[in-house]
Amino acid sequence: MARLAGVDLPKEKRVEIGLTYIYGIGLKTSQKILKDAGVNPDIRVKDLTADQEQAIRKAMSGYTVEGDLRREVALNIKQLVEMGCYRGMRHRKNLPVRGQRTKTNARTRKGPRKLVSRSKSADK
Repeated sequence: MARLAGVDLPKEKRVEIGLTYIYGIGLKTSQKILKDAGVNPDIRVKDLTADQEQAIRKAMSGYTVEGDLRREVALNIKQLVEMGCYRGMRHRKNLPVRGQRTKTNARTRKGPRKLVSRSKSADK
């Protein structure tokens, strides 16, 4: 079983797709890593030799992935919040940060609808 950057890659998948299971590596980055390592992207993860795994590790060494990347992103968000800038305020209020409309959409970020008032029969 191939274990790269603390992640167990799925055995039956192609190496090119298996690398995308690592946080911070997408398809394009995966293809670039495999090209730099000189590994065929069509072989399965289970068929990787120890030398090929080592070559992939060496090619990945220049990328920030997994825990370090997660920490870096969290620190960037924390910095925005502490600064009190617009994006930081949106993060603090748990609203969309990138200018999306919130009157009708944004349910993922805002959570389930909160009922403002009941029917008029409840007031009597």
